[in-house]
Amino acid sequence: MELTRYVTIGQYIPRDSAVHRLDPRTKIAAVTMLMVAIFIVRDFAGYALLTAFLLGVIVASQIPIGYVLRGLRPILFLLLLTVILNTFFSGVREGTPLFHIRGIVVYREAVMRAIFIGYRLITLVAVTSLLTFTTSPVELTDGIERILRPFRRIGVPAHELAMMMTIALRFIPTLLEETEKIMKAQMARGAEFDRGGALRRARALVPVLVPLFVSAFRRADELALAMEARCYRGGEHRTRMKELRFAPRDGIALAVALAAAVAIAIPYGLWQRLVL
Repeated sequence: MELTRYVTIGQYIPRDSAVHRLDPRTKIAAVTMLMVAIFIVRDFAGYALLTAFLLGVIVASQIPIGYVLRGLRPILFLLLLTVILNTFFSGVREGTPLFHIRGIVVYREAVMRAIFIGYRLITLVAVTSLLTFTTSPVELTDGIERILRPFRRIGVPAHELAMMMTIALRFIPTLLEETEKIMKAQMARGAEFDRGGALRRARALVPVLVPLFVSAFRRADELALAMEARCYRGGEHRTRMKELRFAPRDGIALAVALAAAVAIAIPYGLWQRLVL
């Protein structure tokens, strides 16, 4: 029961790397471009370029590759379920048959599509995790707020939205740690979470959910009191110790991310025609 060991999203890893020193708005824009490219790519060549680019970013950010891969473990069940459903129920009825299972014909095209969708899920988690690994909660809040600031003219509460999103990300590791403590305390009292069928396991989680919700509400109340004690009144007239400023390295990083996203999104066949 080591939840905090495997759920890494929302955690910040301080390093003195080139990626960490980038402006948070630059990293948010780069992640957005890569996510669009991930949904556009349709061939193995694009995914190979995407993998190579992500490995380069991981090395440049000085984040252990094993730590990034460890964060994929919580989505293994969802990943497996997605691949299986897309393999057998993708709606593909034409192509090269691979095998039959109880009257269901599995085609090569359906398997390829399932692999693409599964790998797309992996890359989405990896890209978003890299954002939180290399950006502190304060920087992430400031970056989101500055991006949403133009929408304040139409009534969008930029600072409040940024604060809520950042607090939600920040408290993911905290709630996981609290869940782990509660589960270990219940196991010490004789509770069993890994035995029996699905219904029995679901019932065993009830003694965990109740104190977890109580703890979450208590932490939220304590956070609100702490913010009020420090005279927090939202984003109006709020000053910052470090103002966000774009540097030449941010322009270079945006250009590299845009070039990578375009190269990833262009199909391999089109690349061949452009080169020839």
